[in-house]
Amino acid sequence: NIMTKLDKENYSGGIKLSSEYNDAHAALRGFARSTLNSSIVLSAGMNPRLYSYFEEFDDFYPDETGTLLKKIILKVSDYRSALIQGKFLAKKGLWVSEYRVESGLNCGGHAFATQGHLLGPILEEFKNMRESLIETTHLLYIQSLKDKQRFYPEAPLNVRFSAQGGVGTANEHQFLLEYYNLDSVGWGTPFLLVPEVTNVDEQTLKLLMDAKEDDLYLSNISPLGVPFNTLRGNTKDIQRQEKVDMGEPGSPCVKKYASLNFEFTEKAICVASRQYQSLKIDQLNSQNIDSTEYKKELIKIVDKTCICVGLGTSALLVNKIGTKAEGSGVAICPGPNMAYFSESISLKTMVDHIYGRTNVIRRTDRPHIFVNELKMYIDYLKEKIGDAPVPLSEKQQEYLETFKNNINEGIEYYKQLFTTAKAKLEDFKTGVLIELEMLEHNLNRMEVLPARMR
Repeated sequence: NIMTKLDKENYSGGIKLSSEYNDAHAALRGFARSTLNSSIVLSAGMNPRLYSYFEEFDDFYPDETGTLLKKIILKVSDYRSALIQGKFLAKKGLWVSEYRVESGLNCGGHAFATQGHLLGPILEEFKNMRESLIETTHLLYIQSLKDKQRFYPEAPLNVRFSAQGGVGTANEHQFLLEYYNLDSVGWGTPFLLVPEVTNVDEQTLKLLMDAKEDDLYLSNISPLGVPFNTLRGNTKDIQRQEKVDMGEPGSPCVKKYASLNFEFTEKAICVASRQYQSLKIDQLNSQNIDSTEYKKELIKIVDKTCICVGLGTSALLVNKIGTKAEGSGVAICPGPNMAYFSESISLKTMVDHIYGRTNVIRRTDRPHIFVNELKMYIDYLKEKIGDAPVPLSEKQQEYLETFKNNINEGIEYYKQLFTTAKAKLEDFKTGVLIELEMLEHNLNRMEVLPARMR
């Protein structure tokens, strides 16, 4: 799995190396030259230069039997993104073998919020447009292969469509498969409580088991500047705050994977590093701003933490590997769905839960996956309105109004879905429609213009 934007430039002897030695490029090259017959997942947005690099490796092209030794999986947040990226790759003779749709907010790790488009309507669009997507990309694909004088398949190669983000019950799992004609449904966060398959140290495991909704939050800690789902009270966060309190904010930059900022230096540095935060605070101190604004800007700086090492530290602790270079602080990034899972279980028990042979969720108040995500989008919009600058530009106002309208369209879609698909929604509760009405009411009470502008 390559986060496409983590493509830091590298140097040798002080000389910048060419782009094929960038981090993401090097990761791709290592996979491409391996003997694996496998797939590579591209996530976190489009990187045209990286995508073009795929063209240099034969294993991504079909052989004379139409077989791909190495396949491309795209993680996308909506249909438009899938179409743009799929066409871009097809024009280079590269086939996308799977489009993996992930909820914009109801997921672990980095959250790439859509403009108010909800998971249900997004999957409906994929369901209705999948054949068009395949046909459109296939025509571009075979033309490119002809131009490259390579073998081209007359019929489209196989394409899988999958979804993930916030799935928690066997009924949700089966409904997504059947109603939206998906090939598979992904589960991630609940497996953090399955020690057989994930490396989570005991202290963090207990935090996860005890976590409720307020303990799982969308933070600004990622140095990539993308909202990041995390767990309140993790040891990396505690250590970060201790450094801030001592007047020594920032982390030593050990891995340098997120060294992408050129604001103060010729070579990129990470915004979570001690070097950057020291320079940025000096800049802030030189500005003549009031104390309230100063505090707000300071928090933006020192909130950033080193997740390059923090996310891997738990595995080192579990396997009793030294953490001298990385430090002992653990960062972890469960999705909000973790609030409804509260015990450490075996792999067999988790699989039994997924396929409906048992139920490990003890709470009875868990919202449906679609309703839960809807709540998150309304909260996200509320925060966006609260943080909006004054005066609000025409473009910013249009963005917020479009966001709100898209959520409203999603609510109407869900009202119809929950009314007409009762037979397939085995866990349907009449309370869902009431909950949708309440959320719609709360949404429509929100004014797009910040209160201080009305």
